[in-house]
Amino acid sequence: MPSRGRSFYFLLLVVACLMFAGQGTAIKYLGRHLGPLQITFVPFTLATLALLPLALRVRRTSGVRLGWADWRQFIIAGVAGQVVTQLGFVAGVTRSLASNGAVLSLLLPVISTLLAAIMLGERLTKLRVSALAIGLAGALLLSAGNLRDSSFLNMSYLVGNLLIVLAMTGSAFYNVYAKSLFEKFQQIEVLVFSYVAAAVTGLSATVVADPIQWSAFQSFTWQAWVALAYQALVAYSAAMLLFFAALKRLDVATASLSLYLLPVFGVVLAAVLLDERLSAAALAGAGIVLAATLLVVRYDTKST
Repeated sequence: MPSRGRSFYFLLLVVACLMFAGQGTAIKYLGRHLGPLQITFVPFTLATLALLPLALRVRRTSGVRLGWADWRQFIIAGVAGQVVTQLGFVAGVTRSLASNGAVLSLLLPVISTLLAAIMLGERLTKLRVSALAIGLAGALLLSAGNLRDSSFLNMSYLVGNLLIVLAMTGSAFYNVYAKSLFEKFQQIEVLVFSYVAAAVTGLSATVVADPIQWSAFQSFTWQAWVALAYQALVAYSAAMLLFFAALKRLDVATASLSLYLLPVFGVVLAAVLLDERLSAAALAGAGIVLAATLLVVRYDTKST
């Protein structure tokens, strides 16, 4: 793919990551009214319902009905990918530290690249490995505060830390497995039909483990309603569609590098919207992450 084409799809990834990064702020507002599973699967289900008519319209246009073999693939993507990611992260952080979760989340691009090599046969070039290492170094510098507060050797956090790593593996598996389905299905179909399986499973778990108290919605402020809409329509819908559009054209290893931009945007948004302090280390880390990203945009020629 020409450099200009890669630049366009990387721009889509940058916009998607900016949308994803807003989740941290949205969760802070929703956390004042809802439990962890509710914060995850209520907007997730709303996103599924909002996108379902569009996916069904695309499927009707194709004129081909989905069989059990097709639904089995969507169920695998939804349950082994999204449900494992969401439940694993929530359960992991509750049994560990939020700082541990933030640092361990940086493993996502690395795990994605390894799974893509195993499942899709993508090449681990020196450029990609170098860019991942540089990006990880920048992201760790950006997360210096979380590193200071983290505790990976404390055995009481072991189960929680393992669950967080499992969640990152589930997220990586979802992206890699979804890309393998793009040859047969449209991106909107892969996203929404896998969401259907995940929403049914996740909402069922929420009803059992974290029942929804409808009175909680009566206490919603306007910021909480905006946060709920943001999660459903932006983070779980628009951002994922942009990410999938780029993922269809780029190798997983290349697209995954952009995920190091999440802490960059997260820190910037926290500074702007929540008045959190932006340190010199965070600025330096952000610069390193951007440099690693631009390195792949400019020189990686393996994307298709």
